[in-house]
Amino acid sequence: MDAKARNCLLQHREALEKDIKTSYIMDHMISDGFLTISEEEKVRNEPTQQQRAAMLIKMILKKDNDSYISFYNALLHEGYKDLAALLHDGIPVVSSSSGKDSVSGITSYVRTVLCEGGVPQRPVVFVTRKKLVNAIQQKLSKLKGEPGWVTIHGMAGCGKSVLAAEAVRDHSLLEDCFPGGVHWVSVGKQDKSGLLMKLQNLCTRLDQDESFSQRLPLNIEEAKDRLRILMLRKHPRSLLILDDVWDSWVLKAFDNQCQILLTTRDKSVTDSVMGPKYVVPVESSLGKEKGLEILSLFVNMKKADLPEQAHSIIKECKGSPLVVSLIGALLRDFPNRWEYYLKQLQNKQFKRIRKSSSYDYEALDEAMSISVEMLREDIKYYYTDLSILQKDVKVPTKVLCILWDMETEEVEDILQEFVNKSLLFCDRKGKSFRYYLHDLQVDFLTEKNCSQLQELCALMFSLDWIKAKTELVGPAHLIHEFVEYRHILDEKDCAVSENFQEFLSLNGHLLGRQPFPNIVQLGLCEPETSEVYQQAKLQAKQEVDNGMLYLEWINKKNITNLSRLVVRPHTDAVYHACFSEDGQRIASCGADKTLQVFKAETGEKLLEIKAHEDEVLCCAFSTDDRFIATCSVDKKVKIWNSVTGELVHTYDEHSEQVNCCHFTNSSHHLLLATGSSDCFLKLWDLNQKECRNTMFGHTNSVNHCRFSPDDKLLASCSSDGTLKLWDVTSANERKSFNVKQFFLNSEDPQEDMEVIVKCCLWFADGARIMVAAKNKIFLFDIHTSGLLGEIHTGHHSTIQYCDFSPQNHLAVVALSQYCVELWNIDSCSKVADCRGHLSWVHGVKFSPDGSSFLTSSDDQTIRLWETKKVCKNSAIMLKQEVDVVFQENEVMVLAVDHIRRLQLINGKTGQIDYLTEAQVSCCCLSPHLQYIAFGDENGTIKILELVNNRIFQSRIRHKKTVWHIQFTADEKTLISSSDDSAIQVWNWQLEEYVFLQAHQETVKDFRLLKNSRLLSWSFDGTVKVWNIITGKIEKDFVCHQGTVLSCDISHDATKFSSTSADKTAKIWSFDLLLPLHELRGHNGCVRCSAFSMDSTLLATGDDNGEIRIWNVSNGELLHLCAPLSEEGAATHGGWVTDLCFSPDGKMLISAGGYIKWWNVVTGESSQTFYTNGTNLKKIHVSPDFKTYVTVDNLGILYILQTLE
Repeated sequence: MDAKARNCLLQHREALEKDIKTSYIMDHMISDGFLTISEEEKVRNEPTQQQRAAMLIKMILKKDNDSYISFYNALLHEGYKDLAALLHDGIPVVSSSSGKDSVSGITSYVRTVLCEGGVPQRPVVFVTRKKLVNAIQQKLSKLKGEPGWVTIHGMAGCGKSVLAAEAVRDHSLLEDCFPGGVHWVSVGKQDKSGLLMKLQNLCTRLDQDESFSQRLPLNIEEAKDRLRILMLRKHPRSLLILDDVWDSWVLKAFDNQCQILLTTRDKSVTDSVMGPKYVVPVESSLGKEKGLEILSLFVNMKKADLPEQAHSIIKECKGSPLVVSLIGALLRDFPNRWEYYLKQLQNKQFKRIRKSSSYDYEALDEAMSISVEMLREDIKYYYTDLSILQKDVKVPTKVLCILWDMETEEVEDILQEFVNKSLLFCDRKGKSFRYYLHDLQVDFLTEKNCSQLQELCALMFSLDWIKAKTELVGPAHLIHEFVEYRHILDEKDCAVSENFQEFLSLNGHLLGRQPFPNIVQLGLCEPETSEVYQQAKLQAKQEVDNGMLYLEWINKKNITNLSRLVVRPHTDAVYHACFSEDGQRIASCGADKTLQVFKAETGEKLLEIKAHEDEVLCCAFSTDDRFIATCSVDKKVKIWNSVTGELVHTYDEHSEQVNCCHFTNSSHHLLLATGSSDCFLKLWDLNQKECRNTMFGHTNSVNHCRFSPDDKLLASCSSDGTLKLWDVTSANERKSFNVKQFFLNSEDPQEDMEVIVKCCLWFADGARIMVAAKNKIFLFDIHTSGLLGEIHTGHHSTIQYCDFSPQNHLAVVALSQYCVELWNIDSCSKVADCRGHLSWVHGVKFSPDGSSFLTSSDDQTIRLWETKKVCKNSAIMLKQEVDVVFQENEVMVLAVDHIRRLQLINGKTGQIDYLTEAQVSCCCLSPHLQYIAFGDENGTIKILELVNNRIFQSRIRHKKTVWHIQFTADEKTLISSSDDSAIQVWNWQLEEYVFLQAHQETVKDFRLLKNSRLLSWSFDGTVKVWNIITGKIEKDFVCHQGTVLSCDISHDATKFSSTSADKTAKIWSFDLLLPLHELRGHNGCVRCSAFSMDSTLLATGDDNGEIRIWNVSNGELLHLCAPLSEEGAATHGGWVTDLCFSPDGKMLISAGGYIKWWNVVTGESSQTFYTNGTNLKKIHVSPDFKTYVTVDNLGILYILQTLE
């Protein structure tokens, strides 16, 4: 240290020791790199304030010139200006060319300029934000020595002041652009007298030799003039930095041809001043790594050594430099409070997160509150309303138009005020403005508004609000809000709260799709006692008056929905889903290559990870819930942090796809087992980088593995037809069970039969094990290898996956016909069916306590079921082959249920008459409801007279299953077709038979014509016209090379249409053997067609969900309906299987994955009714086009009526 500096420090040592508080002085010197943590500790250990100051000065005396300058600057920054003045004369003289300090990278020239200008030191803990600093420096360079303004604006605590100070810590910038120096003024929120004092102080600093005036300016105007002269004459080409400017009128006092850098929360403050203006917005938050770096510096630890809570704290800090620094400073003083401060952040207890510092506001809530208080009184209330906005969601103006009941322009004017003051952010990239809050602002408003949340009930219980918000954020966010605010909503109306939460939970998979479904129509499907239904009915009635179409499901009271939650987290098939050990979270994986983690109660997404390069086949939580394992077709196994989503390990020692993964049941020594198509099992220790053991023995793919309850054994099952048990310690095979033998016929052994063992599951006692293969479940004793029990699920299904709950001795089984069954393992009896998925169910999993279970499916959804509710269900499921007669105001439905009962249902009253039990394959009603007819799988046909229950049976049976039957108009004759390619005409009263035999393959269907004629079509590609009295063919049309899938007859009876698997449709005249028009353009099998009532239009539907409307006279395409949705899936949810025009030809109804109504004039969709199931085979339509009947693949009957 220079002698002059040393003497000055010694001279004023006594005054310094008496007055200074060392804590924040040392913070500055540590950040400059001139004081170490150990030296700080040494000073802190002194008993009194004066002794601590004496120790600090003693240390500085042993250091160099830069330490003196750092001490001087710290005094200025902490308000010891009188003491700093005592040391001013001792500041060492440094040249502008002096080299950079090895620690801070700042030259002595820069340090001196900033010190004299009052620029704050770097924070105690500092990390660079180079991109923003460079942006500020580029804007400053653009001033080029001319007057102008550079504005740094952003929300409270985003680091504006630190960035401003850092931008001028640049040797070349100061030397080239601001050789006159830099002058820092902390402005803050001021009145006129306060501003005058700031100006007087600045003038005194700029005129220390008092060469311009010996008295202070007396008012703001005089101060403004004095400042202009000083800046032009004594300090030309210098930079004035105005920190924390709140009001535009304050800037007018500095609008005097200066170069100015300012920080503010309100970017509109410069609107009142002249000159070039440049803006640097500070919206971006600190990244996770930067946040961890700050914490590690505060607590003097390596980033890798930080506790687990550090990652969660950074997540809760939402990237705010202020909050991270506040927490870091607190942890430096209280290093054992990681968990405490994390809870305060999670509970939004901002008042408790406080630390005295150089920042103007000690607690976060103070910093944010002051911004809100500065708003105009008439718009403050609107800002508090923004607490209903969701984190990370950009909301268009129309949502707030609904909330505030205002015009778009009025809302945008209010929101712009918030944007200007950094209280809200605006994204202007799209067609319309979209607004969003920083996460911390959401948390702040939520805490502030707790007492006002009663007002939210009106919103949360509004279908309009639900619609607007769900379109933007999806249902999971809203379900989460119903859970979070349950205590308030339940006080208002518990039942209504449950109504809305259930509506969102069960329709989540629909509300998350594009195009967005009509929420009013969905609401009309709710129970009539539900508030959702009542609001939907009211709204629908108003819209019906304006020409909108809505449907009432009049028999819905008989339907029970067994799912508690339906979520659609993936964009492709879901292969596996599992609960965390605490039951609070669900992890899922699938064909979209992602791992998803969401809340079990609400479906709210917690993590979305692009996990692998190919399909992810399985995932599993560790017993302590810290990790999630995933395995994939890409042959890799990965371990993830279940909270942060960070990748912990990647294992790639398998040589084929990895099918399964499972953790040990104890977390004491955590192991992971994986099974692969390479025939090997591997054990992984998470503390090692390589496989611990490889288990050899299977001769085909390993499909599933499970540790025994005590973790001593590992069970595995394979496509080689075996179940094997392995010793976990030695990795040796202990026992093998030949499951394949139970499927071999002793009389005709088929050694080449493939038996794939899908799953293995342990009982709680560890002595029994359950395995699933083909259509059976076996229970084995592991000690004796004896078979304890066997469950046979049915001949027509294969078990895809199963799980076992030891708590209630239930097995949940996923079967190949899209359904899930619950079985009691003790009694080997089926308890319940769970139908709801629209495609293959790949995985099932019980919750740890067995109270609920998950099912994951090819239909991209995961369903959460309540076990007790499912077990109590006794719903009747109908087969899809039904017949319907519309008679005056009645709708009569003839159907067969899953327990083979033939039933007649009155659609209006719901009354059911059970008629008989039979193996029914098809059925029909006579036109006047006098008789019913039904055929069976043996080819037998019977007629039941409803008045007296007399049964008539045909003497001559079909040779194969009967698929279609129909009465003639006089009810005396019954016509039937079968797989045997024959059509039988049975006059059942006279016992006369006529057989129509000419088709070479199965008859697909037939239609009666006038004058005892019949039209039939077949898999052989022909359409034939028959005389049903003589049995002779009158016309034989060779229509298609492929199967004729459907025909329709024009209402003038002059033409018919044919559609085929060859992707074409044709229009024919009964008078010609060549088609009038061949209709090309479909890209899939054309499965159905329908003429309009006036015979001028023909509609055709294909397997891609596409519908085309054609002009019958010239064969021209008029409209293409059902274009692909945004997600690339057909709008109709699958094959179009049936079509029907309204009597006036203006509307068309189509059946497929669900039911749609189309405007024939425009070709646009008018309404969609989403059935619970899918794959609708036929839609029965009343003559007045007001009642519609169908059955979905779950066996649910829908009787729909247009709302009037």
